[in-house]
Amino acid sequence: MPVVEEARAKVNLALHVVGRRPDGYHDLDMLVAFAGAGDTVTLTPGDADRLVIDGPMAGDLRADGDNLVLRALRGFRELDGRADPLAIGLVKRLPVASGIGGGSADAAATLRGLCRLYGRSTADPAVTALALSLGADVPMCLDGRPARVAGIGERIAPTAGKLALGLLLVNPRVGVATPAVFRALGRRDNPPLPALPAFGTPADLAAFLAAETRNDLEPPAKAIAPAIADVLAALAGLPGVRLARMSGSGATCFGLFDGEADARMAGARLAADHPGWWVEPTEARF
Repeated sequence: MPVVEEARAKVNLALHVVGRRPDGYHDLDMLVAFAGAGDTVTLTPGDADRLVIDGPMAGDLRADGDNLVLRALRGFRELDGRADPLAIGLVKRLPVASGIGGGSADAAATLRGLCRLYGRSTADPAVTALALSLGADVPMCLDGRPARVAGIGERIAPTAGKLALGLLLVNPRVGVATPAVFRALGRRDNPPLPALPAFGTPADLAAFLAAETRNDLEPPAKAIAPAIADVLAALAGLPGVRLARMSGSGATCFGLFDGEADARMAGARLAADHPGWWVEPTEARF
């Protein structure tokens, strides 16, 4: 039977750059939620290895050796010792290289599927080490729970996950290279996140995020891609929005709403006004 895993979008509700390590990586302090929207990975035992990519964003991704799904498969085989042929299907719905962890989520979903297929725990230290070797976002996507995440992405402290949020994800279909954003960062030793209070409503969370947190990558990303500022202004003007902010290194931004129904109504209006943008209403928990 095929093994199906969802690769949900990772949304940075907050991202503080708090230092730079000797190896060149940046120390981060982040609040992360996972949206209902995402890609789908299907693993099916077969007679030969193959990766088939379809879906609305399939044209932006290649099924070559650098694809994170195939890298995850190769890495798992090295640690597990199995080489059973697998057909992998990837339905690509998330924009590529857009600050919501699409490739990392695909790799993590592949690892979860392989662990299910071969009876291995995703908490196995060898699996978590493999996840980190594939990319800083892969461990948190492998865990898949809302969390405060520190270091380069390896220190994950899950939150309660009881607060339901409406999210509107918007990408102007402009590419932003993560290394370029970090190079343009003006300061790399910013204050970390404060202690997290209890949040009773999405409005409580939004007020805390607006007053106490930031995305330190947002200013340099806007300088590189001014369309991000246009998206943020459009989100901020929507009825019912509690917060508009960029996720990750961009260019995807999000609007936070009291519920998914509010996000969907706002999304319909925004999509009509900006038919060239990727607009995805969804939900998340934090």
